[in-house]
Amino acid sequence: MTSSLQISDAESAAVQKTPHRVSLADIEDSIGTVDYIRPAAADYMTIAVVVMKNGYVVLGKSAPADPDNFNQELGEKFAREDAIRQIWPLMGFALRDKLAA
Repeated sequence: MTSSLQISDAESAAVQKTPHRVSLADIEDSIGTVDYIRPAAADYMTIAVVVMKNGYVVLGKSAPADPDNFNQELGEKFAREDAIRQIWPLMGFALRDKLAA
């Protein structure tokens, strides 16, 4: 199954004019570890603790509107994707900073 992140990455690659771009593969390569937490107070919520290889930490989260719809596998997938969506602009800033130097 193709994720929305893979679709966005492919669309960006299709219009790329220079070699300077943060790709989904760049982000994946920068991730060190991912741990998942389900809080006792809201056991239908999933928090992804993404530790980048450089030690920076990003938190992603997901929760269904109706707790009865909780699915652990999807919760982890969506929480990790939420974290990646936060990492993308951070890595874009780092690339732009490097290009400006």
